Amino acid sequence: MRGNIQSSSKLERVPNKITSSTISPDVVEKKYFYRFIKRLVDIIGSSVGLILLSPLFLIVAILMKKEEPKGPIFFSQIRVSKNEKQFKIYKFRSMCIDAEEKLADLLKHNEIEGAMFKMKDDPRVTKIGKFIRKTSIDELPQLWNVLKGDMSLVGPRPPLLREVAEYTTYDKQRLLVKPGCTGLWQVSGRNEVGFDEMVELDIRYIKTLSISNDIKIIFKTIIIMIKPNGAY
Repeated sequence: MRGNIQSSSKLERVPNKITSSTISPDVVEKKYFYRFIKRLVDIIGSSVGLILLSPLFLIVAILMKKEEPKGPIFFSQIRVSKNEKQFKIYKFRSMCIDAEEKLADLLKHNEIEGAMFKMKDDPRVTKIGKFIRKTSIDELPQLWNVLKGDMSLVGPRPPLLREVAEYTTYDKQRLLVKPGCTGLWQVSGRNEVGFDEMVELDIRYIKTLSISNDIKIIFKTIIIMIKPNGAY
């Protein structure tokens, strides 16, 4: 992540896009029927998922405790949701206990352009963490966030506060909808896709909001969990 980016360079990163392809918030808010059905699907899907996946949760918890007996099972972090509202996201802990403290020393090794940090061989990731990240199992506790209404099953990746601090006005369009457990970015290459491309995918998703698109993304996500597509 480029922690020393200045405001002027932020605007230069996506020239001509701010005026040529912006989304009106009213367009999203007026999709009443879509939002009602989407929330209904979120409640049913997350409830069923939490019940059916509970045996898997138990297995992951046992393996995590075997590797790091004193480490917590879950990891929580403040993320940014729709309209820049903050919420606490839940995931299976895939990194060592002091991962956040070690991040500052690793920022120079960031392997992705833009307001995200990604490192393929991140030394903070545990052995079981590598597996659950590769298969996206670490993301499954977010079903609780979906049930609570913080997130949706499908939507843009929920960003960190430090990432949003580097967003341009154009980038912030991805915050016009609730973030999702999965989305167009996740099924389009994930970590092999750069930040600017991720923003474009999210904006494309928002411009074409529909239940059919959400269902297609959910099915693609299931396939990717069986056959990973570049997650790390």
